[in-house]
Amino acid sequence: MATLDDVRTVTSALPEVTEGEHGHDHLTGWKVAGKAFVWVRPLRPRDVADLEARGEPVPAGEIVAVRVPVTEKEAVLATVAGAFHVPHFDGFAAVLVELAAIDVAELRELVTDGWLAQAPKRVAKAFLDGGGA
Repeated sequence: MATLDDVRTVTSALPEVTEGEHGHDHLTGWKVAGKAFVWVRPLRPRDVADLEARGEPVPAGEIVAVRVPVTEKEAVLATVAGAFHVPHFDGFAAVLVELAAIDVAELRELVTDGWLAQAPKRVAKAFLDGGGA
């Protein structure tokens, strides 16, 4: 089971990450080079209604959104414990993740992949060349 503290630990190990407010809700988010790659994203009433209408469980714990390449989104949804989708994210390169349903190692991999998707090429290359992933 992962927590927001685990998200902070994982993101703080990545180069050039800043933590701050994200979006109009002023919730916590993490960016690299000004681009968000993970942020706190509680469910909104419409999200809950959409999940209930599809007969899917409604996560009750902490939720984050994580950037994923659009080409990998379906694979992430199918294989990552705790990853789920709401219609608000249709066509958007991110998934929602219920932290209580994911282990820290899986969270680290997902967040690192999100970071790699948003990091400048030179920063990502230096990280990978240094054995960071």
